[in-house]
Amino acid sequence: PEGAAALRLARRFARPFTVTLRGNEPAHAASPGKRRQMAEALRHAAAVIAVSRALRDFAISLGAPPARCAVIGNGVDTAVFYPRPRQEARARLGMQEGRIHLLSAGYLIPRKGHHRLAALLPALHAAGVPADLWIVGGPGREGDARPELERIIGEHGLERCVHRVGPAAPDVLAAYMSACDLFCLASSREGWPNVVHEAMACGAPVVATRVGAVEDMVPGPEFGRIAPPDDPEALLAALIEASRARFDRERIARHAASRSWDRVAQETADLFESILKSSVSRSPG
Repeated sequence: PEGAAALRLARRFARPFTVTLRGNEPAHAASPGKRRQMAEALRHAAAVIAVSRALRDFAISLGAPPARCAVIGNGVDTAVFYPRPRQEARARLGMQEGRIHLLSAGYLIPRKGHHRLAALLPALHAAGVPADLWIVGGPGREGDARPELERIIGEHGLERCVHRVGPAAPDVLAAYMSACDLFCLASSREGWPNVVHEAMACGAPVVATRVGAVEDMVPGPEFGRIAPPDDPEALLAALIEASRARFDRERIARHAASRSWDRVAQETADLFESILKSSVSRSPG
């Protein structure tokens, strides 16, 4: 609703306004009333900032002028998310040697796909990948994936392979990211999934579904593997391939750390400055 409100305030006070899209907008657009209000705001915004190319394309599909649409992805807090000594972190967190430790983090909601990863563990084991799944996160507002997760664990006898950590402070999450073999995101929908960026800043290679800005964040096989969303066989193949690959974790961390919040702030400030200059040049005075 913020963009629609900004449009009305901008008209009231004769000021330019911007709208930022972060990932929930396509779902909101399923409502005809919301879609009309969103389209009106996007058409009149001085700039539309999208955190991914897919969201930029979505804004344009609702009538936003392409020349006024910019992609500015999120940044990462490198004071928190950086590589910890890996063996030390694994020992402290109880990660057993000889296992492939997969990490999934985020709210325990269906969209995040923790249950999809748990359901693939038997196939991973059958393929010779001795995988454990660690899930960091607690309940969210978009439903509850815990019953389905519990069903899968019980049905396949995965009690010793699925570790439900619960919510964790950022520095604890960073330790898990430093310790894991692969960070996994099986989401059905995202904008710029910060956990992927944070995991990479800790040196973790990523296996993720092709949602939101993931292809921008994981630009090549040296950083991980990408699979189509809602395709369990493709995700399984990506997990098997990545579990057998060798990754340069230091290179992954350097790549992710290069997009800091300072850089994001500067890109946003530059855009605001260009809007203000353009607004002044158009004013009668």
